[in-house]
Amino acid sequence: MINTRLTERLGIEHPIIQAPMASAAGGQLAAAVSSAGGLGMIGGGYGDEDWLSEQFDAVDSQRVGCGFITWSLAEKPHLLNLVLERNPSAMFLSFGDPAPFVAIAKAANVPVICQIQTLKDAIHAIEVVADIIVAQGTEAGGHGEKRATFTLVPEVSDYIAANSPDVLLCAAGGIGDGRGLAAALMLGADGVVIGSRFWATREAMVHPNMHRAALEATGDQTIRSSVMDIARDLNWPSRYTAHVLQNEFTDRWADDIEGLIEQAASESTRWTSAWAAGDTNVANTFIGEVVGLVNSIEPAGALLHDIVSRAHKLLQTNFT
Repeated sequence: MINTRLTERLGIEHPIIQAPMASAAGGQLAAAVSSAGGLGMIGGGYGDEDWLSEQFDAVDSQRVGCGFITWSLAEKPHLLNLVLERNPSAMFLSFGDPAPFVAIAKAANVPVICQIQTLKDAIHAIEVVADIIVAQGTEAGGHGEKRATFTLVPEVSDYIAANSPDVLLCAAGGIGDGRGLAAALMLGADGVVIGSRFWATREAMVHPNMHRAALEATGDQTIRSSVMDIARDLNWPSRYTAHVLQNEFTDRWADDIEGLIEQAASESTRWTSAWAAGDTNVANTFIGEVVGLVNSIEPAGALLHDIVSRAHKLLQTNFT
């Protein structure tokens, strides 16, 4: 067991939070992670009310949290209260200004987790009284920016220590095994947020073809791009790109964004159909550089215990 301020604050056994990955992180995955001693998160994503209700119903008695893409939540703010009525263990806000939502969640006695990609964003999250900061490096799957985990985490850690020591810090981006957890703790984090590696588990809501594509890929075969957001007609802020596996679609359009915009109507139909069919040549597999560490699709609970066990051994062996 690895006890940290995160395990004490959240009342969990292990300092691991499962990222609230849009479309992939449903109730089954969140419940499995919480059951194993971490904190599972339902991915509220772009805000489908019926889907959210179904996923909370699926967690049974397990305590889980929920995360939102914050700029999307601003378009459907009523969803915050819908989730708060489910008494989540935490609210996770990413990719937008958390200020309009932090006070509402805290008034419901729900801890607020803010994911950031820059020190400037971390300072803002502290100013709006976030309880936990997640410093996400560019290695992460899904959306993010350009700072690397290995430098962003200690920089944010130093700022927190000097200015707001009660705020907790988690590391995210490229963490997929015990080595990553141990390294994050040494960098000054109180715990980690893991996305891509939990994406590659049996409980994740992922098409089998995309899991197979991940098993066959290495970290060299990932790309950051906005083409899949254009294809899905999602109005992502320009500062963020998505980290996915390269495929025929990104090969064709990554260097011709204007051309894709001109053909967005037809390409959107093609991409959406491919997503439903699990056609990984067209639809993108959302995973980060951790893909190079994914050698099996296993139960989330077994994966979590393996990560913690290996990290514990490394910390005992090398640093005690």
